[in-house]
Amino acid sequence: MKTLLVLIGPTGVGKTELSLRLAEYHRTCIISADSRQLYADLKIGTAAPTAGQLSRVTHYMVGTLQLTDYYSAAQYEADVMRLLPSLFAEHDVVLLTGGSMMYIDAVTQGIDDIPTVDAETRQLLLQRYETEGLEPLCRELKLLDPDYYRQVDLKNPKRVIHALEICYMTGQTYTSFRIRQPKERPFRTVKIGLTRPREELYERINRRVDRMMDEGLEAEARRVYPFRHLNSLNTVGYKELFAYFDGECTLPFAVEKIKQHSRIYSRKQMTWFKRDAEIHWVHPDAVHLSPSI
Repeated sequence: MKTLLVLIGPTGVGKTELSLRLAEYHRTCIISADSRQLYADLKIGTAAPTAGQLSRVTHYMVGTLQLTDYYSAAQYEADVMRLLPSLFAEHDVVLLTGGSMMYIDAVTQGIDDIPTVDAETRQLLLQRYETEGLEPLCRELKLLDPDYYRQVDLKNPKRVIHALEICYMTGQTYTSFRIRQPKERPFRTVKIGLTRPREELYERINRRVDRMMDEGLEAEARRVYPFRHLNSLNTVGYKELFAYFDGECTLPFAVEKIKQHSRIYSRKQMTWFKRDAEIHWVHPDAVHLSPSI
């Protein structure tokens, strides 16, 4: 049976170089599972593959979207599942790697069949969020879908707004669409999780942010600043620099906030990943190029 080799782990752990070496060893390609590397204008801040890395291994799902494009985990699942048959026709092993938890789950387990939100409803909820803030939307979600209200991260506007969009569109609760039944896949999945001691990981994250700044992250953020209201830019590395551009803080303070928020995000990633008993956890230095697949 064909094998999807999934290489995952928190930001800064060392997925990129190891994924390249694994793909070269298996003479295969890489599918990115990074929800922000999809956007063509966010190369530095998302640590997207460089030209040299792209020349080493063919990558998919990188730089395919514009900042204004709407995209979801459900669309990612559909796109990757359409792509895989042609890749498996040429390779026995295909490598999926990244740190976007929902995107990885979407491919390996499937995502619930939730209706696509129409543009009118999306714009309505976005306007309400921009004018009223998040708290009134949370109160409304508690009334419309109390079950999801008790589960959702109430500080995450994307999750709260999406649930309300579904409630508005369908007249049903968002919870009613969340079946959480894993889908059968026509391939075998092997999951390798990369982990490092916390202090080691944090030091790598700090150095990575410094490297991004040296490579021109500030200039990249200035180029996309006019689109700051878009969901595609609601991400670590850009939000902090936008605050600096707005005069809310100094540049050194913004850089330290990027490091801090990246470290926090790495903890959230690990909390999510550790719920998956199928992941085999190893230190990057301990991964052999020919894992047991």
